[in-house]
Amino acid sequence: MSVLVTGVAGFIGFHLAAALLRAGRRVVGIDNLNDYYDPALKRARLAALPAPLPGGDFRFIEADLAEAETVRAALAGEGRFDAIVNLAAQAGVRYSLTHPEAYVRSNIQGFLTVLELARHAGDRDGEGETHLVYASSSSVYGANRKLPFAVGDPTDRPVSFYGATKKANEAMAYSYASLYGIPTTGLRFFTVYGPWGRPDMAPWLFADAIFAGRPIKLFNRGEMARDFSYIDDVIAGVMAAIDRRPAPDEAGVRHTLYNLGNSRQEPLRRFLSVMEQAAGRKAIVEELPMQAGDVTATHADIDESRRDLGYDPATTIDEGVPRFIDWFRRYRGL
Repeated sequence: MSVLVTGVAGFIGFHLAAALLRAGRRVVGIDNLNDYYDPALKRARLAALPAPLPGGDFRFIEADLAEAETVRAALAGEGRFDAIVNLAAQAGVRYSLTHPEAYVRSNIQGFLTVLELARHAGDRDGEGETHLVYASSSSVYGANRKLPFAVGDPTDRPVSFYGATKKANEAMAYSYASLYGIPTTGLRFFTVYGPWGRPDMAPWLFADAIFAGRPIKLFNRGEMARDFSYIDDVIAGVMAAIDRRPAPDEAGVRHTLYNLGNSRQEPLRRFLSVMEQAAGRKAIVEELPMQAGDVTATHADIDESRRDLGYDPATTIDEGVPRFIDWFRRYRGL
């Protein structure tokens, strides 16, 4: 099986590529290695990918998905992909407040390149369809107050521009599935954390501040809750999604959406407490008002994921946070 993974040097992309290689699958990975956060971490992830099992191999292409002609030229001769998994995106709610253009370039223009790749994938050798799996986000639920968030809940009130671009991705993907018959699966991720995580997310920011003795900023004075989802559980869900092409909906369109969360709502202060215990140090806390574009709570309803994908997240923060801290110590030489 051959899989194209975009955003392969990112947090989830790296872990997915590693899982695919361990399963003996061939992986072609694309990433532009931009400087939203330190590219050295992205390069370290690529260097840490495991050797492929028999039948698999790995090729890395440094390219920007927004440059469609460059991407198509780089992929010439690769043959057909059984699946394309789009994990490339400009991430981060807060960054979208000040750099909206980056989100249009990566999340809209770049995603259009991916849709076009999926559209023409079957033209290469006529051997079969390519399954497009793409990353969405819990941010699409926006101002919804009903918890847990279910895939059928309204997503027409995004409170961040990042969330708006992910909602746009879902609409774009559905239109391509409808127009061109592409089997397409969207995955709404909920606060994924774990080893090799992103430096702009709370687990890394908290750990970095704790070990450096700096204050941790708790927005909404810490009165927030998140569905923290451990990376190994999420990757199991992505792998299952790759292998399950969606059935037609009532309109005959093969497009479906799943929540991939832990289905546990954890108060932010409890998450911090578990991190303090794992680090063996107390945090210095700075309480701040709610920040624009943020939400007070997320919580995933994963009934469809359990039913269709056999998705069964088992890692609590009491298990996952110490694993992250152990990795963080090693990576930073602490």
